[in-house]
Parts: sequence; structure tokens; C-alpha cells
Amino acid sequence: MAVKRLRQAYVVAEDIDAVAAFYADGLGLELQFRDGDRWVQYGAGDVSFGVASVEESGGAAIGSAVPVFEVDDIAAQIATATAAGATLVSSRDMDGHGQMATLTEPSGALIALMQRAG
Repeated sequence: MAVKRLRQAYVVAEDIDAVAAFYADGLGLELQFRDGDRWVQYGAGDVSFGVASVEESGGAAIGSAVPVFEVDDIAAQIATATAAGATLVSSRDMDGHGQMATLTEPSGALIALMQRAG
């Protein structure tokens, strides 16, 4: 199994409105979509950048950044990653968007895997 690409990165925010305003106004990132007070996503070149609420963070701490890697087969990639020393923290179905899994890699940093729907 191989990662297809770095799909996005996100930061976890307690005050999602203030942090989202910083990335829009302070850095000029273009809004792609917003899911209420849960998630705000911007375009940043070939990669998306998100601001996640604590509930959407997959267990990441406020202020931390998490890379999200797109994969074709999330179950197989989780198995490969855990065999190489990662620990599965959480996984969930994101309705029509696909599946997401959050893991810690051997140093303890959080990473996420995403398999797009359909």
C-alpha cells in the first residue's frame, strides 16, 4: 500500500471563527467550504487546509497541526501502518465524503488517513 498524496493538513481550534478568520483575512486563503462550527476548508495550491473543531479533530490537541494522507484502501493502509509501529486512535465514516482514520506514528505525532467516497 502506498499513500496517493498529501491531501490536506488541518489545525485544531477551540475558537473556530477566530482561527478561520485569521487564515482567510491574515493569509488570504480561499474558502472552499464550511461545515458550521465543525470544519472550515481552504484551498492552498494543490493541497487543502482546514480548521477543525475539537469534535472534528480525531483526538488532536488544540493548536496542533495534522497531515492528512489520501489512500485507496484505508483498511489495508491502517494494517500496514500499525504493523510498522503506528497506533490507531480513531476511525469514522464521514457521510458522503469517505472514511477517515487518525493514528499516532512511532514518535507520537498524529497523522490522518483518508479514503474518498466512491
